[in-house]
Amino acid sequence: MALNAQTGKTFDALLSANGDRLVDRWTERVAQTLRGRLTETELRRQILELHSALRAAVGEGTFDLPSEGSAELRALLGELSRERARRGFSPSETAISVFALKDALIEVFDFGDGDAEALRELIAFTQVIDQLGLYTFETYARAREELISGQGEQLLELSTPVVKLWAGVVAVPLVGTLDSARAQVVMEKLLQSLVDTESTYAIIDITGVPAVDTQVAQHILKTVVAARLMGAECVISGIRPQIAQTIVALGIEFGDITTKASLADALVHAMRANGVDIVRRTPREES
Repeated sequence: MALNAQTGKTFDALLSANGDRLVDRWTERVAQTLRGRLTETELRRQILELHSALRAAVGEGTFDLPSEGSAELRALLGELSRERARRGFSPSETAISVFALKDALIEVFDFGDGDAEALRELIAFTQVIDQLGLYTFETYARAREELISGQGEQLLELSTPVVKLWAGVVAVPLVGTLDSARAQVVMEKLLQSLVDTESTYAIIDITGVPAVDTQVAQHILKTVVAARLMGAECVISGIRPQIAQTIVALGIEFGDITTKASLADALVHAMRANGVDIVRRTPREES
């Protein structure tokens, strides 16, 4: 919503006439909802900055939040919203930092008793505050989405480690569901690890994968093909009886890819393929 020149000047006059009292009441209202999560000094500084920026915006003669004259106000609201999102404040705790201005205005200023013009101005002022609150909430929501998305990517990275088991042998222990996004991360990390470690064998362990369907199998096969293009052979381990029955029932073909029941069996196979002899030692009998 935009304010016309006359209403904008009236709003500016209201904000400036008793600025200290207004800031005090505004700060008190916000502090009641935050329950000490921000210091009084920090909160008052934010309110003072918003009050000053709002005065500058409405003092232009007309007010419109998307306009160039409100750039500083938008920047402050955006900074407040993103900071609150990063610190784990709720949407309500964030929005109240703006909406509390309504209560402060009504408590501090006299809008007249039954004066139709004063009532229209009050409605116009509260609509402006609603616009500021909506902008704050939308910015907060975007910041939270970006934060959650970033955390999801970090968890995705952590959930797909590539481990060097032996000279020339790396392993990717998969746990949980293997979807398209995670399969892409697995492939990228495995290929980079093959280059970094100069490995010629890669073990893809699916012991922690609860179920293997056609889509999961396709993701695994694509990873195997990509590794082969890098000059490495893959061994799939963790083929439990239930998984084996599902693979047969679905008609999934792994072709010439080596499969093993356990990670230990796959490691032995890869080491022997690399020319390492595995010798089992038996304890000496006590004399």
